Amino acid sequence: MDKPVTPRAAAPGPRRRDRHGRGMRGPIAPPQVPLAASRAEAFADLVQDSVERLERRWPQLADIDFLVLEVPRLDGPGQAWNDEAVPLGGTVSAREGRPARVVVYRRPVEIRTKGRDERAALVHEVVVEQVAELLGLTPETVDPRYGEDQG
Repeated sequence: MDKPVTPRAAAPGPRRRDRHGRGMRGPIAPPQVPLAASRAEAFADLVQDSVERLERRWPQLADIDFLVLEVPRLDGPGQAWNDEAVPLGGTVSAREGRPARVVVYRRPVEIRTKGRDERAALVHEVVVEQVAELLGLTPETVDPRYGEDQG
C-alpha cells in the first residue's frame, strides 16, 4: 500500500512562485530607462533640462535654487483659496544667507498638459517666467524663444 503524500511545508518568507509555477518577474525596464523613472523624477528632469538651457545664457542662475513641489500651499492662517487660477510656479527672494528660489508646482502643470512634449514646453515657460521675475526682466529677455509655439 502506498503511503499518502503529505504536502511540503511552506518555506518561511515570501512566496516565490504561484501555483502555476510562475513567479515574480524582474522589473519592466532597467533603471536607466526613462520608463523606470517615477513621474516626480521625470518632472524634475524636465525642470533641470529647462534650467540647463537657460544657464548657458544666464550663468548667474547657478546661484538660484530650483525646486519642484507637488502643489502650492497656503502660507498663513486665515488665507483661503480665491477664484484665481492655481499658480504653476513661484519665487522666493534671497535672504539671510539663503539663495533665491524658483519653485515649479508639479501637479498643476501635469493637470494642464497631455503629453511629455507639452509638459516640457509648459515647464520651460514657467521656469522662464519665474527667472524673469527674480531678475527683474521680461520673459522674452530671459529666453528670446519665449511665447513661440514649441510644438
